Amino acid sequence: MSLLLFDATLCLLLLVLALASILSRQLVHGVILYIAFGLMMALAWARLATPDLALAEAAIGAGLTGALCFSALARQQLHLPVVLSWPQRLWPAVFVLLMLGGVLAALLQLPPTASPLVDVAQAELINSGVSHPVTAVLLNFRSWDTLLELVVLLLALLGALQVAPAAKATTSWPLSLSWSRLLAPMVILLAGYLLWAGASQPGGAFQAGALLAAGAVVLRLNHQLNWLRWSNFWIRLLIVSGVSAFVLAALLAMLLTTDNTDVIWLRWPPQLAGGFILLVELFATLAIALTLTLLVVGEPAAAEQAQQNSGGEAHD
Repeated sequence: MSLLLFDATLCLLLLVLALASILSRQLVHGVILYIAFGLMMALAWARLATPDLALAEAAIGAGLTGALCFSALARQQLHLPVVLSWPQRLWPAVFVLLMLGGVLAALLQLPPTASPLVDVAQAELINSGVSHPVTAVLLNFRSWDTLLELVVLLLALLGALQVAPAAKATTSWPLSLSWSRLLAPMVILLAGYLLWAGASQPGGAFQAGALLAAGAVVLRLNHQLNWLRWSNFWIRLLIVSGVSAFVLAALLAMLLTTDNTDVIWLRWPPQLAGGFILLVELFATLAIALTLTLLVVGEPAAAEQAQQNSGGEAHD
């Protein structure tokens, strides 16, 4: 009964935070409420026994997206407040309520029995190269979807770099700088664990990449990782390697298919499937982490970049 009350309170709090973020008259308050909503969503995923999604939601919904919103606010003229009329502030709330009603209606129409696709996935799990059904679906049974997601993420970064202005130099808060250095090794270890554990339990490339990106954004905003920018050739190479490794692994798998079955694109040989999936997820993790980081922090301004370069030469 206590857990039921907790879940009901959590659902109500999510709805209240979503509406409050939309109806807020000040953008700063709206962003803060949105970050709080992301943290509550992470707690909701944890209650649904999906720790990988909870970590991804905390890293992206509350961390990266919150940093992106605050970065956008910093570029606005906050001394000129935008006054919105009630209809302008009300229609997003109505949209949220309609979407929530649609989701609830869809849930009520779900069949009481499990989909037959669950049994099909479990039957083929032994040939997938992994023991976790979600990873098997994402990296084996439906690899096309994951490959296209990486392509979309890469195109989003390329588009953002074309229109986003260079980031202005800011001063670092000493407490934030010290904490970012302290937590960076822990973030790397946890991301590595999520990547490795994804074959047999919740985890995988996207969760590991999102966690790495959250740590990299904090360090980058504190003027660490100055080499992490699009103008760095190795950074561009690692970002493109997510899609490239996927395609090259698929071509190699086609060449290594020696049985009499038809050669199918993005079909891994059963005896080598585990190695192919781990290789693809490794490069996908790095590509996702770097892409999300650059989407949030962008490129440094020319003056800041020259100052960082001169500082690095003086240090050397």
